[in-house]
Amino acid sequence: MTKGILSFFALFTVLSLKAQTISQVRNLGIGQTVTVTGVVTNGSELGSIRYLQDGTAGIACYGSSLSSVQRGDSITATGVLFDFSGLLELSPTNSFINHGPAVLPLAQTIPFTSGTESLEAQLVRFDNVTFVQTGNFATGNSTVQVSNGTSTFDVRVNGSTNIDGTAIPTGPISIVGLLGQFNANYQIIPRNLLDIFPYVAPAREINVKVNGSTVLNNDTYIVGTTAATNVTIENTGVSALTLSGVTFTGANASEFGINLTTGTVAGLGSNSYSLTFTPTGTGTRTATISIANNDSDENPYIINLYAIGTNNLATEPTSNPSNLTFPLVKAYTVGGQYTAGTNAENYIVLWKNGSAVTGMPTDGTSYKRGDVVGDARVAYIGSGTGFTPRGIIANQNYHFAVYAFNGPAGFENYKTTTPAIGNVTSQGEQIGNYYAGITSGSTTFLSDLSALINPHTVVSYFNYKTTVMNQFEIRDTTNGQSFVTCVYSGERKVFDEPFDWSAQGYSREHSYCHSWMPTFPCDNPEQPEYSDQHNLWPTNLQQANTPRSNLPMMDIDGNVVFTYLEGSVGYSGNQLVYEPRAAQKGNAARSIFYMATAYNTQGGNNWQLPTNQSQESLKTWHFNDLPDNYEIARNEFIFSKQANRNPYVDSVNFACHVNFANMSYLVCDAGIDEKLAANFTVFPVPTSDKLFAQVNGLDIVEYTIMDMQGRVIKSSSNIQVPVLELGTTEFKSGMYLLQVGTTFGQVQREFIVE
Repeated sequence: MTKGILSFFALFTVLSLKAQTISQVRNLGIGQTVTVTGVVTNGSELGSIRYLQDGTAGIACYGSSLSSVQRGDSITATGVLFDFSGLLELSPTNSFINHGPAVLPLAQTIPFTSGTESLEAQLVRFDNVTFVQTGNFATGNSTVQVSNGTSTFDVRVNGSTNIDGTAIPTGPISIVGLLGQFNANYQIIPRNLLDIFPYVAPAREINVKVNGSTVLNNDTYIVGTTAATNVTIENTGVSALTLSGVTFTGANASEFGINLTTGTVAGLGSNSYSLTFTPTGTGTRTATISIANNDSDENPYIINLYAIGTNNLATEPTSNPSNLTFPLVKAYTVGGQYTAGTNAENYIVLWKNGSAVTGMPTDGTSYKRGDVVGDARVAYIGSGTGFTPRGIIANQNYHFAVYAFNGPAGFENYKTTTPAIGNVTSQGEQIGNYYAGITSGSTTFLSDLSALINPHTVVSYFNYKTTVMNQFEIRDTTNGQSFVTCVYSGERKVFDEPFDWSAQGYSREHSYCHSWMPTFPCDNPEQPEYSDQHNLWPTNLQQANTPRSNLPMMDIDGNVVFTYLEGSVGYSGNQLVYEPRAAQKGNAARSIFYMATAYNTQGGNNWQLPTNQSQESLKTWHFNDLPDNYEIARNEFIFSKQANRNPYVDSVNFACHVNFANMSYLVCDAGIDEKLAANFTVFPVPTSDKLFAQVNGLDIVEYTIMDMQGRVIKSSSNIQVPVLELGTTEFKSGMYLLQVGTTFGQVQREFIVE
């Protein structure tokens, strides 16, 4: 059975002149819009998903629009790259062109150890395996395992196939299916009962291992600088396998050798040989080894060899990439693209917030996403010509530098002159005319606001990970790891991808508690209010979510009974409350306000706050911890998914007009100007040498000092500080006016210099 990549896929070169290969697309950043062409390897038996291959790789496409696409169709699909619990998809698939029937690819026969990312979404086959479970497959979706005698591999049985509920085969079998992934586990997904059949040993079947690991036909093996490498040729068939010759071709073929000319490998046997490498030059050294044999479908067996010359570095790329552009710019994400460098295998993208990148990579050093390089971090590393950095927030000026490099780990040679550079400013609020017709001075304001924000696209509670977590909350840290912040405690949980709720001990926390909801319980069946993403936040399950439980949120003024980092349970007066970290107080208040407003009167229910939840405390938090660029970006992201906004993020003054204790309209004169004034502090007054000013919860971005005749004495507009410190020794004695600017407006106050 073939373990190689089939040449008939060359036909897609004609069909997809403007499309990228699937292999190229798999190296781009999540969120990029891409176009690929391939042959579809499944039909409606797996639901709305279609897997396709093009000879370079495979990828999944998801969307109800694909319902007419059948197994064996050649399609060109355009969609957005999306990570669904580890599986790379085009989701949604925005459009496709069906070119009609094509030659269906054969399944690659592989060992369990090859069932990894490089073959994800491709049609694969396991031979001579047995099911671990006995009896019948469960009805509906289930996961079982097959064993090769030493290890197991997951088999995903979809309830939409004709497999569920049938008898589990006993004895050795062969199984064909799509290679999928769910969280950290890869799985084979059979399409129907015909994909599971009794194993019949082949007459001859070649398999090649290099240093103990299978190298599939037409794959590449990294020799590096190793002078001698063990090569084992296995025959998993029952008859003798004849090896009729070995040839080396390629740029540096003369530098490679093997102590094999001809030979025989007995049925179910193996022979070992030594591959030698003797470099005669520097830089990248490549060749192809071709092993002639009498396997019926893998003759010759070809392995591409990549080695390094006497200088211990690969050959440097001829030029760096160019034309760095940013076709995707949002408050919560940006996407960059660039023109490929000349003779370049891979690229490293460095980024920095606020100023140009000056750091550069070092030859022979391997970097991973999130690693620190000089004054910057790695946003992307791979062979693609596009990237989507993680951790974008609103109103930031991000700078990027893209370097080309060649070579495997430890032998990298970076082109450090003239990288592709550029910068982009993420968007701020994109409110537009969303609130057209909403007037806070109207007595129908509350009902009008509810009617505006309640209708929305419902995203399942269980898809919170694939949306908010994977596309917004999760950030990069060093060594290729990721982290997520517990919004209540401030804990930064570091983990290896992919994120998993159970493995990381995290949960989706309802700021407006589930038990507070008039529709409680509303999780089975799941209702819109239960899964609303505006109300869900990532928290440590045991140290934050569980202690908070359904306690009201207020400042603790009595005994503290539990603390984890910056989140605490304690007493406010005589009642037990939860107090999150300061940075989450306003965010939590606005989530609660949103829920009370969005669902009020739905089904005839009043969504007033519980009697033990002080609205005064929440409003104080709301105005003291105004929306920052993180929360603005989050609001924009959720708007992109649910098509509705949190009005209390967009207009903090709206909260003045709602009595959340009974969900009624309030006439409120206190606007944002009054709130800014209430939080503006200038001290000491009078002063003789130094003056300090702050607006609680906000950075000061500009200031002006005037005398009482209106003449400007001193000013600056190029600052961003939480506390403004000014020297006053050069001022004459008298009264002055200090005016400071924030992102929410200006505020002023008089002060005296002695």
